[in-house]
Amino acid sequence: MDNAKPLPAYLVQRYHGWKATHYAENEGWYRRLASDGQHPRVMVISCCDSRVNVLGIFGADQGEFFIHRNIANLVPVYQPDGDHHGTSAAVEYAVRVLKVSDLMVLGHSNCGGIQGCIDMCEGRAPDLEARDSFVGRWMGILRPQYEEVADIADAPEQAQQLEKLAVVVSLRNLMTFPWIKTAVEAGELSLHGLWTDIGEGGLECFSPKDGRFTPV
Repeated sequence: MDNAKPLPAYLVQRYHGWKATHYAENEGWYRRLASDGQHPRVMVISCCDSRVNVLGIFGADQGEFFIHRNIANLVPVYQPDGDHHGTSAAVEYAVRVLKVSDLMVLGHSNCGGIQGCIDMCEGRAPDLEARDSFVGRWMGILRPQYEEVADIADAPEQAQQLEKLAVVVSLRNLMTFPWIKTAVEAGELSLHGLWTDIGEGGLECFSPKDGRFTPV
């Protein structure tokens, strides 16, 4: 393709540094990963945000987590309409093929997608309202929940509460997938809702019993 460009020099330099150090020191592990295939125990649905380091938070190695990232870590409802569904496809592969035992939805602080949803709902984001905005249409998954935070006057608190609602909505939507519901009810799969504070390094877990997030 004529529009494809060579890698920037700084990335080439970083690659060669990685190959000469980290890869060279762990070559046997990488060859084993390649030959044995992947056998992750956990799937994580997290945000695309570059500040969210899923492997770092849990001290995980390559090959341990099956990770899917999208805007605002959202999961749509089960909709087998023959259309393109990247998140649903990733979930299907993790649960039905890889047979992960745990599925985590990880939200985070200062999420741009969540703020975009708030701006849309408050009439401040005409670009996201446009029919050709992929982000706007995607955030429509969460839009009905805005009413639950509309009366929160403090903007950071409002955003944080909607960030956590996004996790809860995704957990709820996961249960609309029949094979997830079956696996959960059979005790073969556990769902977990998490939210991380990027600046503080905090991690909170959702408790279905009291409907709250509590520190891990």
